[in-house]
Order: sequence, then C-alpha cells, then structure tokens
Amino acid sequence: MQQLMIAVDGSNESLEAVRKGLSLVQGGLRAEIALVQVQEAASFLELATQDSDAIAAAAVEAGEHLMASAASLLETAGVPFSMEVALGEPSTVLVDMADQLNADMVILGARGMGAIQSVLVGSVSKAVISRCSKPVLVVKLPEDPALDVLSAEDDA
Repeated sequence: MQQLMIAVDGSNESLEAVRKGLSLVQGGLRAEIALVQVQEAASFLELATQDSDAIAAAAVEAGEHLMASAASLLETAGVPFSMEVALGEPSTVLVDMADQLNADMVILGARGMGAIQSVLVGSVSKAVISRCSKPVLVVKLPEDPALDVLSAEDDA
C-alpha cells in the first residue's frame, strides 16, 4: 500500500492536489492518503503574552478548518484518509513530515506565482521539491479557456 501525503492550505490549488490524489486512488492506485496542514508557529511576543496551550489549540483548530473541504471531497468519494496539523515553517515541516509518514509521494498545489513574485515571496512547492527526498507532484489548476480567449483579444 502506497502512502500519499497531500499538503492542504484551504486554497483552490490545494483542493486540486486533493482531487489529483483522489483520481490516482480511483484509478487503481492502492494508497492511503494523509492530509497535512502546516500552521506558522507563534511569535515570541504571542508566546510571552498568551497561553501557549491556547495558541496551539487555536492553530490546530484553524488547520482542521482549512482541511474541511479536502476532507469532504475524500469522504464523499469513500476514500479513507488521515489528517494532521503541524506547526512551523511550511516547507521545512512538509519535508520532515514526508519522512515521518514514509510518504511514497508528496502532492502539493501550485500557487501559479510569476517569476518575479516567486523570487520575492518564495515558493513552498519550490522549497519542498529541492529539499525533499520523496517524489513531489505539483498540481496546477486547470487553465480556464475563457481567459485564453480574453488574452488573445487583448493582443489583437
């Protein structure tokens, strides 16, 4: 049995990654799916001024909320899955979790940033690809044909 780890952040891109994992399983891949959500760790100020247990509980609750749509897709399809929320820097935590879960593949949604924005902001998928020892599949949203028509009209 294969282990698919799918990173979920509540975005349409991450839901597309879940759909891709689901299609692999429905296509005959014998796999278990682990949905993973990473929350940024609390700042020193937050930890100094608030209850650390309350902060951690809020982060887990937020992570579970962000995974609700992904979980619903898998439940509707009748595909078993697990969910895990972790705290830390997303790309580092995802690489560590891929090893901990002994994932056979990591599936991430692509954010579709342009080259300049990717350099300025950084890219979780780019960092995971470069540092993860496991195969990484980056899933893009399907292109909207209407956008292609509009951009072609702008060029005319």
